[in-house]
Amino acid sequence: MEPLKTIERLSLNQITTGHWNIRDAIDGCVRHEIPSIALWRHKVEEIGLAASKRLVQDSGLKVSSLCRGGMFPAATKSERQKRIDDNKRAIEEAAELGTDTLVLVCGPASEKNLPAAREMVADGIEQIVPFASDYGIKLGVEPLHPMYAAERSVIVTLSEANTIAEQYRPEHVGVVVDVFHVWWDPDLYDQIARAKGRIVGFHVSDWIVPTPDLLMGRGMMGDGVIDLRRIRKAVELADYQGPIEVEIFNETIWNRPGDDVLAEMKSRYLEHV
Repeated sequence: MEPLKTIERLSLNQITTGHWNIRDAIDGCVRHEIPSIALWRHKVEEIGLAASKRLVQDSGLKVSSLCRGGMFPAATKSERQKRIDDNKRAIEEAAELGTDTLVLVCGPASEKNLPAAREMVADGIEQIVPFASDYGIKLGVEPLHPMYAAERSVIVTLSEANTIAEQYRPEHVGVVVDVFHVWWDPDLYDQIARAKGRIVGFHVSDWIVPTPDLLMGRGMMGDGVIDLRRIRKAVELADYQGPIEVEIFNETIWNRPGDDVLAEMKSRYLEHV
């Protein structure tokens, strides 16, 4: 398979430059001619929604997605409602920032009850779909690696994410394919094909061996064991031609000069994705 020849689909997921604020990340993308950026809500909150929107508009960058919504399961009805309300705020923020995709990290179990937590996820998504539709926002259900089930998400396979998304129209709910979370799955390619027309995001990084940290151990593309190009081609065969976000949680990378990270990211993207 041929490597990518252009960067027109490349997006900086701003967590890759974790110590940069939104202004730094946007300016970095402009300097390195990276056409899109994916924003995180806690970074938006640092300077406010209105200021973040102005920076994006002035830069000419596209916003590929906003992260994150989700975190639906909770022990009490009132707490679950607070999370629904927060997801509605996230939908409003996504619309203001000019993206059409809100990434859902669905949330861990409450009181060790995995089946109940998965029901809460399904119920939470059902409650916010009409609101998201009114704002033109697609909800992207992102399955996380099973090692995160206790802390971040009980949705741990692309099959589970597909089953949720298939309850809705493709323009309302889809799935996010993050190679770090799904590369290990023996059913991966069948599930990518099953998601045809429903993939709303594609995230790349690499799985380092040995893995230095469960959360902060992602590698730059080409430094690990993931067959990035094969997954990218499969996603394209499933009709996804949208932005490709580089999303790397790694303190060592965060501590490097941001411009060096973006230059390497761009090079590795072209070489390995």
